[in-house]
Amino acid sequence: MMEPFQCWRDLLATVPGIGRHAAAAVISEIGVTVKEFFPDDAHLASWTGLCPGNHQSAGKRRSGKPRPGNTHLQTLLVECAWSAVRHDGYLKSLFHRHVMKNGGYRSATAKKKAIVVVAHAMIVIIWHIMDTAKPYHELGAGYFASPQDPERETRRLIAKLQALGHTVTLNPAA
Repeated sequence: MMEPFQCWRDLLATVPGIGRHAAAAVISEIGVTVKEFFPDDAHLASWTGLCPGNHQSAGKRRSGKPRPGNTHLQTLLVECAWSAVRHDGYLKSLFHRHVMKNGGYRSATAKKKAIVVVAHAMIVIIWHIMDTAKPYHELGAGYFASPQDPERETRRLIAKLQALGHTVTLNPAA
């Protein structure tokens, strides 16, 4: 039954953590023409139920439960996310970043929250693969370690030092 969709299944299998069977299950849930039903990746994430919850009142942001969504796809992507964080790369560094943000590796809640973040990232990656018909491009494990814009990072650090009362002069490196 997957023969007409074999090329799509192989494209989805390029994502770490997603195997051939998981790719087939994703295709069976969302189809191959995702742009027709979901105008952007946020709509697909919302439909899946993997978007972050939002509860704001009087300018305060409180803990928001995620939306109910497609339970078949949610559980599949969470299982794929657990597999993906075992491979070095962007998804593992994303997991590590959010675990440390939410309490560290000793906290089961922190790991569960972080794995939902990775599953959300995976559904966004899936939407882009299905939209562009290009395989997954690994951003690398050091994606969060190095600043994306060195000039912006320099300006930010200078402003931080000036706010602390220091005078900053820059000399070009030799």
